Amino acid sequence: MAEWIDPALKTRKGWPGAGTAIRQAHAPQTLDDLQPNAPARARLAYDELFAHQLTLALARTRARRAAGMSSRATGAHQSRVLQALPYRPTGAQNRAMQEIADDMAAPLRMNRLLQGDVGSGKTLVAFMSLLVAVEAGGQGVLMAPTEILARQHLEALRPLADAAGVVLEVLTGRDKGSERHLKLAALERGDIHVLVGTHAVFQQDVVFRDLRLAIVDEQHRFGVRQRLELADKGAGADVLVMTATPIPRSLALAQYGDMNVSILDEKPPGRKPIKTAVVGAERIDEVVDHLRAAVAEGRQCYWVCPLVEESERVDLTAAEDRFKRLRAALGDDVVGLVHGQMAPADKDAAMAAFVSGASQVLVATTVIEVGVNVPNATIMVIERAESFGLAQLHQLRGRVGRGEGASTCLLLYQPPLSGNGRKRLNILRKTEDGFRISEADLAMRGVGDLIGTAQSGLPRFQVADLERQASLMAVAQSDARKLLADDPGLETDRGRAARLLLWLMRQNKAIRLISVG
Repeated sequence: MAEWIDPALKTRKGWPGAGTAIRQAHAPQTLDDLQPNAPARARLAYDELFAHQLTLALARTRARRAAGMSSRATGAHQSRVLQALPYRPTGAQNRAMQEIADDMAAPLRMNRLLQGDVGSGKTLVAFMSLLVAVEAGGQGVLMAPTEILARQHLEALRPLADAAGVVLEVLTGRDKGSERHLKLAALERGDIHVLVGTHAVFQQDVVFRDLRLAIVDEQHRFGVRQRLELADKGAGADVLVMTATPIPRSLALAQYGDMNVSILDEKPPGRKPIKTAVVGAERIDEVVDHLRAAVAEGRQCYWVCPLVEESERVDLTAAEDRFKRLRAALGDDVVGLVHGQMAPADKDAAMAAFVSGASQVLVATTVIEVGVNVPNATIMVIERAESFGLAQLHQLRGRVGRGEGASTCLLLYQPPLSGNGRKRLNILRKTEDGFRISEADLAMRGVGDLIGTAQSGLPRFQVADLERQASLMAVAQSDARKLLADDPGLETDRGRAARLLLWLMRQNKAIRLISVG
């Protein structure tokens, strides 16, 4: 990054930005100066946040320089889907669909994040966005991190695709031989309008006739290079990434400052609240009795375990062991098992049996955390719930409450609980609001390394406190974007000072990383 730095600036006095930070860092401090709202700390925090946001803004500027393509919706397919829906989209869904359509119509490449709480309707927004690409004469792809989630998307989208009159297909690692060859040939001809897939869509022989929109679901499970490779399958293809994990505004600005953000903060009408109870492991026999009665009534249940097999090092109940015990208590045909180490065919068979109602209790690991949609499932049991993170518990709870029946989530814990474990479970018991839960998660876990790889633990920021100084992040983002808009080359006095600030804050590595993201 040496080419960014004017040597004269390193000794220059009185320049705005990092110079202030350096002088204040060496000035005598009091305990009051260390408080998050103290002017001295706020000034240092601003410099740190500004350097971070300038890094993201530079990446955003580079990405937007890339030639895009204008994809304008005609409404021909979308209107058919809206007429076929048994409900009206929420205001948040309509707003997000319009924001995405406006971005796709612009000549610049779209780089947008769609985030929403469990059950907020991201799938509909994603499909309506894919239809914009189809209406413009192109194709769209939706990539999911697991085969289970990809096939779940396929089942959810097929009725919408039929209503719209578009061809929908799925591509996974299981597609082999002539079947795969036929799919790839149809995709290259443009006969497949929307493709749903897993990592299999990255392979070199997967060629689109005219890819206009690439959607990445659960983006945190993919590396930046993978997302780039997917977008590069279409010259100037727009990119939409989705996450079902609600993110506090300060974190969203920190992690996705280079992107535009659409937020789904409403839930479709008719969604019933989920009753959440915290239960000690010593009452597990009562829980099994409760399940036996629910099964007799025709209801279905998930039972989530944190491990697949018993471990001598970690005292957690394994899915395999719980499956055997529940099958003995409830009946062989009643209980199914799904975990990530199963053969794909066995996993699909177990999921299909549960979806069809052939099995009524599904023992699983967190492989069902996202995407699985069985409206008749009204009970979620999470064993050793204290070992899961807040966001993961919230996602797992969201697998129930999707039908007309009242739903229950039982958080089984092994006493004694730690202080943080008790806090996590109490938060889940008190609220279903994913954004409130994410704020609590931020306060408890810390931020993590937002540009690097660490997802939790101590904050990456040395001075800034995202929980207590969230408003500073928004100011820093606005200032960084305005500086680049006024001075794209960072050639003015303030721009050259900003270059030095990036150097002082060691943002050169971040710039290299995020420029491919």
